[in-house]
Amino acid sequence: MSTMVIHNLVLESGETGSVAIDGSVISAIEPGSARVAPDAVVIDGGGKLLLPAFVDAHAHMDKSLLGREWYLNEVGPSLSEMVNNERRYRVEQNIDFREQTGRVGRRMIAAGTTHTRSFVDIDTDIGLKAFEGLMHTREDLRQGLSIQVVAFPQSGMLVRPGTVELMETALRNGADVVGGLDPSSMDRDPKGHLDTIFRMAGRFDVDIDIHLHEPGELGAFAIELIAERTKALGMQGRVTVSHAFCLGGVNDGYLAALIELLVANDIAIMSHGPSGGRPAPPVKRLHEAGVRLCAGNDGIRDTWGPLNMPDMLLRAFLITYRNNFRQDEDIEIALRMCSYGGADVIGLPDFGLGPGNIADLVIVEGQNPIEAMIERPARWLVMTGGRTVAREGACLI
Repeated sequence: MSTMVIHNLVLESGETGSVAIDGSVISAIEPGSARVAPDAVVIDGGGKLLLPAFVDAHAHMDKSLLGREWYLNEVGPSLSEMVNNERRYRVEQNIDFREQTGRVGRRMIAAGTTHTRSFVDIDTDIGLKAFEGLMHTREDLRQGLSIQVVAFPQSGMLVRPGTVELMETALRNGADVVGGLDPSSMDRDPKGHLDTIFRMAGRFDVDIDIHLHEPGELGAFAIELIAERTKALGMQGRVTVSHAFCLGGVNDGYLAALIELLVANDIAIMSHGPSGGRPAPPVKRLHEAGVRLCAGNDGIRDTWGPLNMPDMLLRAFLITYRNNFRQDEDIEIALRMCSYGGADVIGLPDFGLGPGNIADLVIVEGQNPIEAMIERPARWLVMTGGRTVAREGACLI
């Protein structure tokens, strides 16, 4: 018998039914009405749509300027200009990283995200301040949002002596993943860069997530090197390449060979539906080939740009738009990247809407998930582990 039952919901199957929750776990989900114990809490879902909670598998919570005075963006367009500007600004402004990451985290919860993988900048200017702030926020919000922390060398690693040691300290102190970044164009030493992050991953027994903005054949070369190390070191299933713009910028034959490497070595791809004229990974082709896919909101209103917000329904919309998806079955790929795909990549074995799964769920207006993605109404109810953590678009933590 269940401690909570939510009736009158539109299920993933499209049928009207109920979800029963026993403590932190879904005990039943079925058409019609679930059995109700005499002392159970009963909620009328009002014909709203039941969705799995969202997973933001690529966030930069420490970069966000949400809640601060509007930042006038006049920097760019090169990556190095944006990186250097951000590093200077955060030192000058003495950013409170616990406050900023907390603001982003609560907005995530309000929008139905209950799990995230967040990169955190580690460099020789700010040291571990951003990492320490995010670790505080992980504890502050643990009842509503699980945060997987990536030690990330945004300003370069080998080109900034001391960064590797700081990353190792972060990994000793609780970081869950080691990050990498553009091994050729940032550190100018692809072998050294990849050898270093794979060595750290082995030493600390953590996964790897590599930002790869490098275009065309330069980026494709990096994927080849990543695949070689993944195979040689037995890291299959533990490596993610984020952005991977190069997959949208090589000829068809080369793309087929790269996809074969990704599948053979179980390397996941994160795509966020990039803006502007940059090429984007061909999401449908990757999906059909069996490449594991996830998505994330990237930087949230930061010194890089003002547009992104912590809402995975909006992210699914942008992936849909960027990939020119029109048919429902294609749009479903984008939606799954923002929930089930992210859960798979960051390692959430009990995620989903089924008996025995952890009760992480979202209830929202909509006839089906695609309409909800387009309309993006306030989330009526968000649960993390059976606990109500947001109502009517407001975080309760």
